[in-house]
Amino acid sequence: MEALYQEASLLSSKVVTNCYSTSFSLGIKALGNEIHDPIYAIYGFVRLADEIVDTFHQQDKKTLLDEFVNETNLAIKRKLSLNPVLHSFQWAVNKYSIEQELIDAFIKSMEWDLSKTEYTRAEYEEYIYGSAEVVGLMCLRVFCQGDESEYQKLKFPAKRLGAAFQKINFLRDLKDDFDDKGRTYFPNVTIESFNDEQKRGIEADILKDFQDGFKGIKDLPKNSKFGVYTAYCYYLALFDKIKGIKADRIRNERIRITDGKKYAILVQCFLKHKLGML
Repeated sequence: MEALYQEASLLSSKVVTNCYSTSFSLGIKALGNEIHDPIYAIYGFVRLADEIVDTFHQQDKKTLLDEFVNETNLAIKRKLSLNPVLHSFQWAVNKYSIEQELIDAFIKSMEWDLSKTEYTRAEYEEYIYGSAEVVGLMCLRVFCQGDESEYQKLKFPAKRLGAAFQKINFLRDLKDDFDDKGRTYFPNVTIESFNDEQKRGIEADILKDFQDGFKGIKDLPKNSKFGVYTAYCYYLALFDKIKGIKADRIRNERIRITDGKKYAILVQCFLKHKLGML
């Protein structure tokens, strides 16, 4: 019956992923079938932590997060959790030797979301590392299937790609983060002062991350190249859309890519993949 519980737990993480993220779900579908489960497991864990700090406003979030961290650490040590999403996450952590340092860095960024509303440059970079880059590294552990030399070779571009994705999220969510949570992640930028010059500076930073990150995509294992490239193309399309919009509109509107556009990107990436153009 343990195998049945494992199956149910992995299915729970998949359901969480599909409910919360169309783009991430599409990206996972483009990965090799053999790594779907651990990537769903990682996203399910990340999603629960994010929900604690961003959604449950009537609850004691600090207590909820502390309990979540304790349950996570116990699950990894015990190799069992009665929380199905944490059970699937501990399975992925133990199977693919995901470092505790990555998990701790992620949790630190989530803890900052409970209280911090402004960031210095150093804090901004540390937050991005913990909230995005380490998630990419967790996934990279899965992609590399225990090949340490391959992991080390791809580590830097994976971090840069994760940073690019997160900074685009910050631009896209600038209004919502301030209105709903009182947060401004970009150093020396406020919602009131945000202007086209600041926007161009942020975009130049993102472009450099994109360029560094793309260099690693062509060297990814076969199991993940198509999926990561699809995510890259989705975020690049969102980035291009944001670049064509004035700062005052970013201050007042959340910019989106339609589901139809996302599926079109998936098809285009699939064709390039089949034609050996990646």
